[in-house]
Amino acid sequence: MDRWTTADIEEQLPRLRGYARALTRDIAAADDLVQEALLRAYERAATYRPGNSLRSWLLSIVHNLFIDQKRRAASELKRNARLIDGTRPAIAEGEQEQVVYLAEVSARFAALPEEHRAVLSLIGVQGLSYQEAAAALSVPVGTVMSRLHRARAALREPEAASEPGRLHIVGGRDVS
Repeated sequence: MDRWTTADIEEQLPRLRGYARALTRDIAAADDLVQEALLRAYERAATYRPGNSLRSWLLSIVHNLFIDQKRRAASELKRNARLIDGTRPAIAEGEQEQVVYLAEVSARFAALPEEHRAVLSLIGVQGLSYQEAAAALSVPVGTVMSRLHRARAALREPEAASEPGRLHIVGGRDVS
C-alpha cells in the first residue's frame, strides 16, 4: 500500500481504542488519546513509509503520545510540588496567631455572597481595574465599588456581614 485512506484508518480504530484503553485504563482518556493520535497521523502523513504496517505506525503514535502525556503530567506535578513547597515554610514557620487569622479571613471570604466574592477576586486578586471588573461582570462601575467596599468591610468585621440591617455611619468618629 503506497498511501493510506480514511477507510484504512477506520479499519484500525478498534485496535487503537483497545490499546489506548490498556494504556490509560480509562475509556474517556483512551478516546481522547486516539483522537489526538489520529490528528497527529493526518498532520504527519508524510512521515508514513509506504510498505510498512499502517497498524504499527498508528499504534506507535498512540504509544508515543501516551508517553508524552505522562512525562508532561510528571513534570507539571514536580513543578507544582516545588511551588507548594516554596509556600509551606512561610505558613508553617509563621506564628500561630497569623495562621488562625488567615484561616478566619479565608472562612469570611467563603461566606461572602457570590457577587462580593467575584468583585473582590477580580480586583483584589486578579488586579483588574474597577472599569475592567464592571465590564467583566456586566454591572455599572458604582456597583463594583459598592460591592468591593462591602466585601472588604465583611472581611475586616465578620459581625458586619452577619447583621444585614445594621446602619453604617459614613464620616466622623465614633464617640464613646
